[in-house]
Amino acid sequence: MSHTILQLMFRFTLASALSAVVVFAQAPSLFPGEQERSAKTLQMSGQVSVLKDNNPWALKVGDWVNLRQAIVTGADGFAVFQVSDGSTFEVYPNSRVIFRNNAGGWKDLLDLYLGRVKVHIQKFGGQPNPNRVTTPTAVISVRGTVFDVQIEDEDATTLVTVDEGQVAVRHALLPPSDPKLLNAGEYVRVYKNQPLAQTQFDKGGALKRTLQAATDAYYNVMMRMPRGGNSPTSIPGGGGGRPADTEATPPPPPPPPPPPPL
Repeated sequence: MSHTILQLMFRFTLASALSAVVVFAQAPSLFPGEQERSAKTLQMSGQVSVLKDNNPWALKVGDWVNLRQAIVTGADGFAVFQVSDGSTFEVYPNSRVIFRNNAGGWKDLLDLYLGRVKVHIQKFGGQPNPNRVTTPTAVISVRGTVFDVQIEDEDATTLVTVDEGQVAVRHALLPPSDPKLLNAGEYVRVYKNQPLAQTQFDKGGALKRTLQAATDAYYNVMMRMPRGGNSPTSIPGGGGGRPADTEATPPPPPPPPPPPPL
């Protein structure tokens, strides 16, 4: 290969790299400089707090969540937060999540320890926007997408579902292996002591609706519990001891008991 061709290839590669850097450098920030690494509370209802020195401080719309702060929601708590690039994340009832627990890693967005979050990652000029969400059993890497992460039981069984785009999921505890790539409409459950198993939603969406109904039933139960009560350890369709997911549709929640005889 001639010296001239090598020079042209090097210049093209360098120009491509610089273009990507410029895109990210010029990405508009929605927040002032001092809040660049913070998250802003856009919407909320019920009990939503951040922990300061292990003490809960109630949030309100417009408040900021700083690096390494834990967000905690009660049985009726729900909130939407926005970061400086326009990406948002939703925190559902009975959840505990740490915002940017790795202060030196821009890509590390959330560490979920309890409950459920939904994340909407923005792209810059069509370019990927790498972010990570972790749980005790899973590491979820994204480029720009909409996805849902839920911890289902006390063994931290993690359910990852994708609404748009693509995510890569790997096990956080077992020896490294190739990540599972999930596209829109796909999901994976990550069990504490089992390799990853992947299944897809059926085209008609029946399985997706069943899983969502099971999730809603779980949170309805949680929201009816008195504060400080013991939480259920799993939702219908979840499972800490099963070896892997199958294509079978999980059973629906049991029907309500019949009315007492007159």
